[in-house]
Amino acid sequence: MNLILPLASDDIIEPVAGTGQLLFATGLGIAVIIVLIAWAKLHPFLSLTFGGLTVGLVAGVPLATGIETFTKGFGDTTASVGTLIALGAIFGKLLADSGGADQIVDTIIGGASQRMLPWAMAGVGAIIGLPMFFEIGLVLLMPVIYLVARRAQLSLIAVGIPALAGLSVMHGLVPPHPGPLTAIGNLDADLGITLAFGVAIAIPTVVLAGPVFAKVADRWVGDVAVPEGRLDETEGEGAGITDHRPSFGLTIFSVLLPVVLMMARALAEIIINDEGNTVQKVLDALGTPIVALLIAVIVGMFTLGRAAGMSREQISKSVESSLPGIAGIVLIVAAGGGFKNSLVETGVGTELARWAADSGVSVLLLAWFVAVLIRLATGSATVATVTASGLLVQLTDDLSRPEVSLMVLAIGAGSVFFSHVNDAGFWLVKEYFGMSVKQTIKSWSVMETVLSVTGLAFVLVVGAFV
Repeated sequence: MNLILPLASDDIIEPVAGTGQLLFATGLGIAVIIVLIAWAKLHPFLSLTFGGLTVGLVAGVPLATGIETFTKGFGDTTASVGTLIALGAIFGKLLADSGGADQIVDTIIGGASQRMLPWAMAGVGAIIGLPMFFEIGLVLLMPVIYLVARRAQLSLIAVGIPALAGLSVMHGLVPPHPGPLTAIGNLDADLGITLAFGVAIAIPTVVLAGPVFAKVADRWVGDVAVPEGRLDETEGEGAGITDHRPSFGLTIFSVLLPVVLMMARALAEIIINDEGNTVQKVLDALGTPIVALLIAVIVGMFTLGRAAGMSREQISKSVESSLPGIAGIVLIVAAGGGFKNSLVETGVGTELARWAADSGVSVLLLAWFVAVLIRLATGSATVATVTASGLLVQLTDDLSRPEVSLMVLAIGAGSVFFSHVNDAGFWLVKEYFGMSVKQTIKSWSVMETVLSVTGLAFVLVVGAFV
């Protein structure tokens, strides 16, 4: 792979102002977002909206044009990503309510020795994290983490960090999570290729940031026991809304179905490479993200819902209850699309591309570093991914499809770097584990950093061969 950024020659959006003014507009727009989120505690949706309008105004774009540009990006992102987020949330709720998630957990944990428990927990976190948002997966897994730690007489760090690593890697690198999906849309990357690379990179990253780092963190942080009363509060939770569960085989089939369909589409394009071929046409249709997830939801209603004994009314209620919770996420992602479009239409990406081409900066390192800066400032992996991919969209013009996919993953790796006190996930982990701020930084925050740097390293390794 050519790691040095080429300068695009076609379809360049010419800057609307001088380089200094555009860079100032971009920096001020990002600063507005950061200040409003981190200091004013304003919702990211509103912060991104104000940031997008600020970019246009400071760059010299008329207010009416700036609003039109922002709303176009908002609408385009909602159309391309919003539906996928909704379908992912529906499937995740079915997985939880049917007891399928617990079936995965119990089957894997039940067959593991005490020595292999951290590795098993990493696998559980990754599998559960594949279709679920991080926060949902964490809440779902905490009763299991408590039980495993208590029964195996292990520290919460020893069994919890591997599970969190599995959840976090999937959140940052693998679609259909909002961050990777938005970056794929912003950078016009191929979802199937990104998914294949993402899974391949996620596996060794989870190993190093999970079970391997957990051994170090367990000694470094010290024994962290299950908080008093927490096990009693959570025992019996997570069994779904029926007395039955789908089988392990059916559950795994349901979880992996959309992944297999999207990867099959990508492989067909590489191996068959004939748009007139019937097999490729079928796989192309079935592997389209919205179709793959829609199929997974419909199949899941039977393999998860009906197999668990859920009635039609219960399945309908599960689907309905899954949607209100993602409204905020969809708005954040859509506003991020508006902010991205505001950046693109000013031509700042053209200026950045010209600068990077002259300086010889690695596009993957640049993408990772920009995401890290935004992550540290805002505390949000999704905001970091959305903003970084919007800022760097012009850099993809002369990159191949695999290279663009690796750029998405570099941004995703950067978006999870060093979670700290401005990240809601930091406080969620701290409270569930009953740790002090110092202990949380030494375990969770450092784990996120290891995950981020390891992910970038494997992206660079893959990039050397594509």
